[in-house]
Parts: sequence; structure tokens; C-alpha cells
Amino acid sequence: MKKDPSIDTFVLKGSRLAKRLRAEIVAMGLRLSERGGHAPQLATFLVGQDPAALAYRASIERTFARVDIANIRVELPKNADDQQVLNTITELNDDPEITAVLVLMPLPEQIDPHLVLENLSPLKDVDGITPTNAGRLHLGLPSLRPSTPAGGLALLDHYGVTLAGSRITVVGRSNVVGRPLATLLTQRNATVTLCHTGTIDLAAETRRADIVCVAAGQPGLITGDMVSPGAMVIDFGVNVASDGSLVGDADFEGLQGVASAITPVPGGTGPVTALTLASNTLAAGFAALSGNLDQVEHTLPVNLRQEFDAAMGAGS
Repeated sequence: MKKDPSIDTFVLKGSRLAKRLRAEIVAMGLRLSERGGHAPQLATFLVGQDPAALAYRASIERTFARVDIANIRVELPKNADDQQVLNTITELNDDPEITAVLVLMPLPEQIDPHLVLENLSPLKDVDGITPTNAGRLHLGLPSLRPSTPAGGLALLDHYGVTLAGSRITVVGRSNVVGRPLATLLTQRNATVTLCHTGTIDLAAETRRADIVCVAAGQPGLITGDMVSPGAMVIDFGVNVASDGSLVGDADFEGLQGVASAITPVPGGTGPVTALTLASNTLAAGFAALSGNLDQVEHTLPVNLRQEFDAAMGAGS
């Protein structure tokens, strides 16, 4: 598609929201402590050495260090079997010092992913992948929400993007990004089209959208000729290029002068995702107080929120 010289593509950087999120996480941590909760601790569970998973874990560790939330590494070799994975999940479920568990994807081919989905405790399911949390999210009930789509919505809200009434195409139907993202957007009154490998004409669907959200795991999948001039592109992709650099699922350079706004990779949704994961770890801590997902807290109560907003405004 020919670039429009009148379109100056705005870069939606996650760093602009990160400062506020870090401050809110610290405030939520103090609230959890005041209510008698344990010091939160995340366990990242990695099977094998997938490059994208390693990059994500490194980002998590950097982020958690900045908000003073502990995290530990739990690893199994790439040739681990189902029983080893199940045993590890059981140990993490039973460990009272572990507040939340993140199973880093993808799992090796020989591992049945349903082992994780069906055996991970919903109270420690920090990324909302178990049937209990996924079902509660779909029904609009309190739950631990997948951090990537929840963080993406936080980024859109930060930049004042109107979701209600917008036509949004989501590319990718994974259980951790695409599907829950479509649910969250629908709950915000967006009109959502969910595309996947079975979509006949992907470009026709993306061109109809006011906002294109891509999480397909294919570098450069969304190109300039697939997007209507002035549409927004939210890139959730994290792919490791041959030179070791991180690239997204959208052609960032090719979309300049076409998209009205786009998230970069790295530096767009990534920083917000990691901070949302930290927030979810605290949310799991609140749920652990009562042993009930109905007690999950993702944000400060209204009275404390007003005080927090006033303090953030005074400090800006």
C-alpha cells in the first residue's frame, strides 16, 4: 500500500505507562501485607530452552526486581516427560511459599498441555490458563486474567483509545492471548473478529478493522497493504530473529505512514505485559487469603485509587 504523507504514525511505547504501573504494584503490595498476606513469589516453570521463552523470562526477572517481587526459576530438560511435568506442577501447587506459577510456552511436543491446564491450581494460575480461570473470565466473573491481553488493554486505555463500537480484528487464537483478548474486548463493547490459520482471506479481515491486534507468532505477518490507512496496530508478537534481536508479528517499518499508531517490539506491549504479570502475582496473593477467586484484587479500592491518582498527579 502506498504510504500517506499526511499520516505520522505514532509509536505507542509501553514505557510511558510503566512508571504508573510500578507505583500501583508497590501500593498493592503494601495493601496485601497490611491484610496479612505472605510476601508474593512467582515461580517461572520452563521445560527446555525455547529462545522466546528465555527472552520473556529475562524480561519478567528484570521487571520483578524493580517492584520487589521475588521470583524463582524452575526448569526441566527438553526431553522431560509428562510425569516429570505433572510432579513439578504438584510440588508448586503444594508449596506455601509460592504465590503464583507461570508455565512458559511453548512446551516441547511430547508434553500434553492439558496436564498443565487441568492440574495447575487455579489460585496460582497467574496467566489465567486453567479451565476455571478461563471460564470465569468468559463469564465476567473475578479471575486471574492472562497478562498479555490484560496488559494490552491497559496500554490502550492509557492512550485514551476508544474500544466501545470499534471494529477490532484479532489475529491469533491461542488460549493465552488471542481468545482471551477477544473476550476482554467484547466485554468492552468492541465488535471483534477473531482470525486464525483457517481464515480464508486474512488481509480482507484486517483491512476492515479500526484496530488490528496480532499475536500469531509469525514475524512480519501484518504488512502495510493489509491495514486500512489510519488504523491502529497492536503487536503482541515476540520472535527471535536470526541475529538474536526481538521482532514482532507486524512489519513495523512497512506500517509507518499507513497505521495511525503502532506498538514497537521490543518496548510496546512487552513492558506492560511483564508488569501486569507482577500485578497478577499480587492478585493471586489476595485470592490466597481466602482460598477463593472471588477475592481476587487487580486494582486499588475506589477510596485508595483516588488517593493514588492524586499522588501520581502531584508527582508528575
